Amino acid sequence: MANQATTASTASETLRATQVYGMAAVCLAAGLAIGYLLGGTQSPVAGTGPGAGAALLSAPGGGRGGGAAAGTEANSGRPAQAAAGAQARSPHAGALSGSGRMPSLEEMKQMADKQAAPLKEKLKSDPNNTAVLMQVGSIYYTTHQFKEASIYYGRAVEADPGNVAFRTKLATGLYQSGDADGAIAELNKALGYDPKDANALFNLGLIRLQGKQDGKGAVAAWQKLLKDNPQMSADRKAQVQKLMADVMTTLAQDRK
Repeated sequence: MANQATTASTASETLRATQVYGMAAVCLAAGLAIGYLLGGTQSPVAGTGPGAGAALLSAPGGGRGGGAAAGTEANSGRPAQAAAGAQARSPHAGALSGSGRMPSLEEMKQMADKQAAPLKEKLKSDPNNTAVLMQVGSIYYTTHQFKEASIYYGRAVEADPGNVAFRTKLATGLYQSGDADGAIAELNKALGYDPKDANALFNLGLIRLQGKQDGKGAVAAWQKLLKDNPQMSADRKAQVQKLMADVMTTLAQDRK
């Protein structure tokens, strides 16, 4: 009986940990992007367009649609279970190929290259046009070409280093391409310009949790988020508080 109780307790703790990380994975799949938490009070990403993935979490009853993908295989530091949700949210994922199947990543890259071609032509004569750079980055981001997206987001950041929204998008691209450390570094730089930026703080918590398995660091970021942004709506505060509570419960169980 004692062994059965121990086994049941261990299974329960494992289930809770899985649920916590699963919830964070859902948040990541829903879109690590700009503009959700404060309803657009932070710096806008100029020219990113409807395909840029402009939601962090889907707002109840609607909200803005997000297009971030977050999944990959083991050893990348990112949640594999988020990939399916991200694929479903990509605006290009629903386009069937000529054979009636979902397009492969290579086919999606070809689609992105074609869509981005006229914008790249503009960049030849105006290479530091941040609006166009962000548009190109968003095209590659929503077609799951995260390394390519990060290149253009990075160029936009080089042209406008103090733009917190640009850096936050760069961080998401780096994270999705497997560079959690680089993503965290960019978010910390963004917070150096604006220590209270809600989206940078929220994403920092998610990436610490999912990319580095750092529950304490995630909670610290979200605590600062809530403290520094009292204007957040009640439902959005509740979402962050739910994540925090679940992570803290898991950390407490791990100490037993």
